[in-house]
Amino acid sequence: MPDRDPIFLQQDETAPERPTRARHMLSLWLALAATTAYLCRSCISVVEETMRQDLGLSEKQMGFILGPAFFWSYALAQIPGGALGERFGSRWILPIFSAVWSLGTACWSFAKGFAVLLIGRIGVGVAQAGLFPCSAVAVSRWYPLTERAFISGILGAAMQFGALLAAFGTAALLSVTDWQTIFVLFAIPGLLWSAGFYWWFRDDPEQHPGVNPAERDLIAAGRDSNSNPSKADAPSVDWMRLVASPEMWMICLQQFFRAAAAVWFASWFPTYLQKTRGVSTIDSGWLTAIPLLASLLGSLIAGSVSDAVLRRTGNRALARKGLAAASLLVCAGLVFSAYFIDQPAFAAAVIGLGAFFAAFAGPCAYASAIDMGGKHITPVFATMNMIGNFGAGLLPWLVPYFRALVDSSEPLLNLFGGNSWNAVLILFVAMYVLAAGFWMLLRTDRPVFAPSPQESPA
Repeated sequence: MPDRDPIFLQQDETAPERPTRARHMLSLWLALAATTAYLCRSCISVVEETMRQDLGLSEKQMGFILGPAFFWSYALAQIPGGALGERFGSRWILPIFSAVWSLGTACWSFAKGFAVLLIGRIGVGVAQAGLFPCSAVAVSRWYPLTERAFISGILGAAMQFGALLAAFGTAALLSVTDWQTIFVLFAIPGLLWSAGFYWWFRDDPEQHPGVNPAERDLIAAGRDSNSNPSKADAPSVDWMRLVASPEMWMICLQQFFRAAAAVWFASWFPTYLQKTRGVSTIDSGWLTAIPLLASLLGSLIAGSVSDAVLRRTGNRALARKGLAAASLLVCAGLVFSAYFIDQPAFAAAVIGLGAFFAAFAGPCAYASAIDMGGKHITPVFATMNMIGNFGAGLLPWLVPYFRALVDSSEPLLNLFGGNSWNAVLILFVAMYVLAAGFWMLLRTDRPVFAPSPQESPA
């Protein structure tokens, strides 16, 4: 076992007074933002087939709406969105983002064809892009190192809770109203959050009236000396060094394939259940809630487990990449086994168990980006999220083309039981395996912006 970093030993000392817990209130606010964001982005998947028929769209057009229209605009706006948050502060920028994505969701209600739906979907993607880079900066300023995976797990669980609300809520509301009204209803929580967060939050915990000196000392003692505690101290970014960093490549590639796999549940999974298990649209919404709930529970547990391993061993490789890679491989095995299960609820339950393990990698990825970002948390986190969302946008768009390829080859089609949707399941299994592989190649013992040989001490 390696020697423990002094940063972990410092937090074992008894504080002279009992710290307040304002930082945990921040976790609640950020979790609510993630919930409303995922509620807005995911609700469209449950009504995908109904919308497609009502608006006269093709499967490929709807695949573009579910995939690139949102995820690529979301990806491209990551770095600009994070830069806005770093420049003006999360207190101002996050409420603006939340209000815009909420109004964008309501805009879908007025779509009469492809164009308005596309514009609204892109608007929601751009507005949501800055949420997690800005949240990562807030976490780095408000949380000590050994609590970052926990809060990342809370955010991951909140994302899944929002997607779960979208699945349950949309399925329930479809029985009493139309999809146009649903989008308007789902826009309201984000508007309320914007006002509340601006009133409560401060970019620097030292300026918050609810943070006492003991809590400020706890945060400062547990903060990595390479991190950037204030927006005024943010240095310029050497983008060439970031692009050349092997660690940045591994962080981004695991995120690309992991996000590509995870987006299945928020895009084609309900349709997959309908086409392979013969369930109704409403029933597919209920069954989709199983892996989403499992992901929520996995995210909650994973952050605590990762931080506990880090506190006990001081070994970031074991606590971050070891836990993530092993969990993703277990997930791949479970999802693959669902291929052989015919009963819809049982198949969804097995896939849900896989999603539970896959969720362990989310808090590990977020915490690693914060830990390894040093003074450049915003560009590192935003770049990771940008590349991940390119993967998340690419796979839903490619699914119809992938199915067409399988359908055009009789040997391939027969291999998957005469149903190309079964091949889609195996495609997503491969995404999880690739994500695990890049986790294994990541070195967590050095920052993304490691000193060059000329800068290293002799």
